Parts: sequence; structure tokens; C-alpha cells
Amino acid sequence: MNRTFIIAASLLSLTATGALADRASDRIDTREAAQEQRIQAARRSGELTFREKIALEREQAQIRNMERRAKADGHIDRREAAAIERAQDAASRHIYQEAHDNQKSWWRR
Repeated sequence: MNRTFIIAASLLSLTATGALADRASDRIDTREAAQEQRIQAARRSGELTFREKIALEREQAQIRNMERRAKADGHIDRREAAAIERAQDAASRHIYQEAHDNQKSWWRR
């Protein structure tokens, strides 16, 4: 009885940990896509200069590298997910600041 319970509890905890990692990864990926869309929309509207767009895209690439390193062992733990989300928070603020700093692109694309 005890042995069966321990095995079942172990399997349940492994499954729950995997589900949490998948949710964190999905949340990170969804937010990454939304931020990329914000950058592209701001560039098309002329709110971002070319240099601002490049800097923001470089920041997004750094966040993708953080995620890739976090996934290297097969899952993203809470500490890694929190660090990635803090980086995404900062990137979101930077997108807003650059899009609203009254610098306009002379050429829209």
C-alpha cells in the first residue's frame, strides 16, 4: 500500500511539474509574440526609428536566449520563469518608452 502510494505521488508530482513548465513556456512564448507584434506595429506607424527597432529586437533576442538556456535541461523552473518574465516586463516598458518618446521615423516600413 505505502509503496503504491509513494509511486503514485511521485508520478503525480512529475506530471504537475511538467504541466507548470509547459504553462510557463506557453505564457512566455505568447508574450514574446505579442511584444514582437507591438514592435512591428510601432515601426509601421512611424513611432519607432530604425535604430530603436533594432535595439528592441536585440532585447527580444536576448530574452529568447534566456528562454533557450532555461529549457536546456528540459523544463523551465519557477526561478527561471520569473527571471524571463522580469526581462519581458522591462522589454515591454522599453517598447512603450521608445514608441512614445516623440521621435518619429522619417520613413515608414
